[in-house]
Amino acid sequence: MPPKRRAPTVVAQRPSKLAKEHGLTADQEAEIREAYGLFAIQHPDYKDSEEGVLRRDDVRRCLMYDSHPLLSNHTLSLNLIPEKSVVPSILSTLDPFNAGFVEFNPFISYAAIAIHTKDDVDDEDYDDQEEFQGEANAQEVRAAYTLFTHGGTGPITLAHLRRVAKELREDVSDDILKDMIREANGGVKGKGKDTGSVGLEDFEAVMKRAGLAFR
Repeated sequence: MPPKRRAPTVVAQRPSKLAKEHGLTADQEAEIREAYGLFAIQHPDYKDSEEGVLRRDDVRRCLMYDSHPLLSNHTLSLNLIPEKSVVPSILSTLDPFNAGFVEFNPFISYAAIAIHTKDDVDDEDYDDQEEFQGEANAQEVRAAYTLFTHGGTGPITLAHLRRVAKELREDVSDDILKDMIREANGGVKGKGKDTGSVGLEDFEAVMKRAGLAFR
């Protein structure tokens, strides 16, 4: 069912600095912002979030939102429909500390990656559906990985986790973040006092344990 309240229409003019950072056009940014606005709520713990926040349960609905032209004066369609099997990994990426809410910046980061991934997949001709699904899931994992590395090649370091915690306004101690790294990489330490890091293979293993299957 469509959400009860309707956000004001966002008129696409030129992409913002945030959109440019993620390779989005003005129209793509406008669609993301409007879809987000349809589901976002205001929360007292996120007073600085002008766009509001999404409840975890609304993230998938927001990504897959496709308005009906009879219910709106225009057609809005993100149509980024994630498989139910990958939703836990998406939520753990956008809300790694299980706060229950997702802010706009991490949401647009994921939406941008999903858009680019969808465009890449649409350009491929897959004869085998199983192979297609495996590749799509693998791309979801790589997309989630780059959210932690802020678009870099990795690996995920303590500094990356600190940045994510800061963006999510979560007060998480370095000891807990270090434990997260050690749990993900099997306790492998770096040189000297370096806690170590999490490479793509370790990250994939974590996603598998979370229930995401891919080839």
